[in-house]
Amino acid sequence: MRKATLAGGCFWCTESLFRALNGVQQVVSGYIGGHLTDPDYRSVCSGQTGHAEAVEIEFDEQLVSYTQLLQVFFATHDPTTLNRQGHDVGSQYRSAIFYHDAGQQAAAMDYMAMLEQQQVFAAPIVTTLEAASHFYPAEDYHQRYFELHGHEPYCQAVILPKQLKLHRLFSSLLKDG
Repeated sequence: MRKATLAGGCFWCTESLFRALNGVQQVVSGYIGGHLTDPDYRSVCSGQTGHAEAVEIEFDEQLVSYTQLLQVFFATHDPTTLNRQGHDVGSQYRSAIFYHDAGQQAAAMDYMAMLEQQQVFAAPIVTTLEAASHFYPAEDYHQRYFELHGHEPYCQAVILPKQLKLHRLFSSLLKDG
């Protein structure tokens, strides 16, 4: 199993998307990239810890590649807004890739360069590329949030459209049933 750590705004959205992919064994919502030891949701939401809401993904490279994870990542959030995703504002909602080795770093750099060259987005990509540091799992009530609370207004308004886009663009990567 390999690990990928990605931050694309609210981790409730990001977790639900990657959990649906074939070859993804586990997705954990949590915090990474800050200076506080053992952060919690309240401290991260203050914007003072430097952490990003992120997901740590365990995946089988034989079934889904790191580049495919990047494709889903860039297609399902806005990598051109600094410290913001929709109505979620603050550095904890930044777009970031936390690489685990030189291969992931190079793959992310190459993929972002290709997106910029092809002018896929109307504005420049502001996604940061950072070496993975200690990942702190979020509190239990944040795990599998969409699966457990999909009927709530936030989930219907924000997460469901991303789910529909995932199914439209990446149906070949999804788990059966």
